[in-house]
This record gives sequence, structure tokens and C-alpha cells, in this order.
Amino acid sequence: MADIRTLWSDLGGDWRLAGPSFDVDEGLETAVIVSLFTDRVADAGETGIESTGRRGWWGDAFADVDGDRIGSRLWKLAREKRTPAVLGRAETYAREALQWLVDDGVARSVTVAAEAVGAQGEVLALAIGVTRSDRPVAQFRFESFWKGQ
Repeated sequence: MADIRTLWSDLGGDWRLAGPSFDVDEGLETAVIVSLFTDRVADAGETGIESTGRRGWWGDAFADVDGDRIGSRLWKLAREKRTPAVLGRAETYAREALQWLVDDGVARSVTVAAEAVGAQGEVLALAIGVTRSDRPVAQFRFESFWKGQ
């Protein structure tokens, strides 16, 4: 089934026109982008979020499956230094956000690797692999969402 194709750039998510209508894709790239770059609500009691609140999407309150949430907690890392521990948290948050692909049978597995890139390691890069049984591994790389201050 076709979906409006969402592309990721330095400015965030965007849609592209293809003639008089929107460009479309099979939906996997869009699903990965929405899963990673929509703010997931932080768990109650998480530390370090007093100034920003718990964020999240209001629609989670009406999820079909109890406790189901959309998005990731990558937003919590925006002001963090690029240390190995923070890169590990980025991988954890990305895996958590993409787990639904496996749970819902869209993919057999998802791999995530985070690294600091750029001259001074000021940019967080995420490499995502989505393994499906009937297709080649879909690979995505995102760098532009976390630039150093």
C-alpha cells in the first residue's frame, strides 16, 4: 500500500510533489522517520526533563493497544555531550521507537548503530537496518537531526 513519502533533511521532515500530487513510497521510510523523530512521552519520574516537560503525542492517550506510544525519546539527548554513554542511550531510544515494526510483523529485526561524526564529533548519526522476510534489508542513515551547539 502506498503512503505519502516523508523525506528527512536538515530542516526536518518534508513531503515532495510528484507532478500534481505527493510523491509516494511503500511507507517503510516514512514509518521509520515518524517513529524516530516524533517526540515520545518521557516516563513519569525520568530525570532531566523538568524544564521541557514530558512532551509526547496527545494521541497516545487514545491508543488502540493499551500503553502503545508513538515516537522516540531522542529529543532528550539534544543538549547532551556526545559521549559513549549518550551514544548508547541514542541506540536504546531508537530501538525502542522501532520495536513496533517487529512486534507488528512488519520486520523480522531492526538494527541500530549510533556514532558521533563531524570534525569534532558534533553530529549524532544513526544507521538503521530493517530486515524483512520478503525483501532486501532496508538501510537508512540520519545525521542532520542532532547538530552540536
